[in-house]
Amino acid sequence: MLPDTSRRTESERLFQKASTLIPGGVNSPARAFGAVGGTPPFMKRGQGAWLFDVDGNQFIDYIGSWGPHLFGHRHPAILDAIRSALEIGTSFGAPTEAEAELAELVSKLVPSIEMVRMVNSGTEATMSAIRVARGFTGRNGIVKFAGCYHGHVDSLLVSAGSGALTLGCPSSPGVPPGSTADTLVLPYNDCESLQTAFRNHGNQLAAVIIEPVVGNMGCVVPTPQFLASLRQLCDHYGTVLIFDEVMTGFRLAAGGAQQLFGIRPDMTTMGKILGAGMPVGAYGGKAEIMKSVSPVGKVYQAGTLSGNPVAMAAGIAMLKLIQRENPYPRLEQLGAALEQGFQAAAHSHQIPVRINRVGSMLTVFLTSESVSDLATATKSDTARFSRWFHGMLNRGVYLPCSQVEAMFVSAVHSDADIQATLAAAQAAFADLTT
Repeated sequence: MLPDTSRRTESERLFQKASTLIPGGVNSPARAFGAVGGTPPFMKRGQGAWLFDVDGNQFIDYIGSWGPHLFGHRHPAILDAIRSALEIGTSFGAPTEAEAELAELVSKLVPSIEMVRMVNSGTEATMSAIRVARGFTGRNGIVKFAGCYHGHVDSLLVSAGSGALTLGCPSSPGVPPGSTADTLVLPYNDCESLQTAFRNHGNQLAAVIIEPVVGNMGCVVPTPQFLASLRQLCDHYGTVLIFDEVMTGFRLAAGGAQQLFGIRPDMTTMGKILGAGMPVGAYGGKAEIMKSVSPVGKVYQAGTLSGNPVAMAAGIAMLKLIQRENPYPRLEQLGAALEQGFQAAAHSHQIPVRINRVGSMLTVFLTSESVSDLATATKSDTARFSRWFHGMLNRGVYLPCSQVEAMFVSAVHSDADIQATLAAAQAAFADLTT
């Protein structure tokens, strides 16, 4: 059993201070523990599969900076690459050899990406991909799926409204209705709604953007029929199919979810792992589409820090590690052990769970129903999840602080880490019966 790590004195002090200076005390809402309550631990450092907070607590980390730490924190090869880059400078606003080297590695690992443009975040990547698709097709319409998150882009920050086939309504103040007027929101994994949408709007649709495995309503897996139908409809209507692989790219396979499912998108957006935790993103795809981008084409997109030497060096080191070490068999083994162990622990205490997993991404949904879309994901018992989350946290296991987020396993989690995690889960599930 892991030790109790419920002491938070210094974290509470820092959180109170931060709350007077930063909205909500955090620079990204998911860190605020709003979905589970309590004070988030303030981290001091990471090492391998572990995090260490300012109160002296240590946690087995299943967030990994929300996915990018495929090889854990502070991998020597990545740190060496970053140090070497810092020796030559942080940013020049001019081309460097490393940009082309990373682009070549990306294209080699993800064959659908014939050309790629580096940016600074996943949000910037999705925003740019949508603009390029619109410029390439001369159309305005966009399809996204309820529960998929593609960054805080105005046209994609939408809710589905009251029906399955509705134009998007802004889901945040500050997003004008006009920004989402051309966005159609559909239910995930619903082939019938997809076919109806294309039948009614296909000739106006510039792009469909989708998380090929969802991470932002918890881990939700597409059916083979859904992805195949999506590819066929986009081909028939001349619509650009965009896979948002900001979470799944290089995590589920060297070629991402598109390799895993055998579906080739027209464009792909990437981030997180591509920079091994550095702020970075990218979008790419067919050369004929990417040649629409300035300065070759007329679609404007720019960024002073895009392709900066530090992020490029980290990305090159990460992709070379993937090629050299092939972590995916180990990640599958670890993910399967957690899935089976969580299932057994919950069932031993008669706690209803559904565990969705693809490789090293998984979510423990506290529900008795299968989870295949946003409607079924949101039927989970969030109050009970909050108790389970804090039970795990107090036993030294750091999980996503929301029922509708995915957890991530790293290749450096040890068998002992997994066994300690499952022992904590057994005790935390037992707490739910009292």
